[in-house]
Amino acid sequence: GNLSKRLSQRIKALRGEVPQVQFARKIGISKSSLNRLEMEEQNITIATLERLCEKLKCDITDLFPPESNK
Repeated sequence: GNLSKRLSQRIKALRGEVPQVQFARKIGISKSSLNRLEMEEQNITIATLERLCEKLKCDITDLFPPESNK
């Protein structure tokens, strides 16, 4: 869906050139979970979203940027 696409794009942007395994460790999820998030194949829980915000020192709105085609 739209939200999973926005989250996927944001996570990829935040990760940049950092290897998935290293970034996954930083944000406290498995590499396979990170891969599925980036591929829009993972449903994410509120608890995981909270952990992402905590680890990335950001607000929930930062994880779901506005759509770029607007």
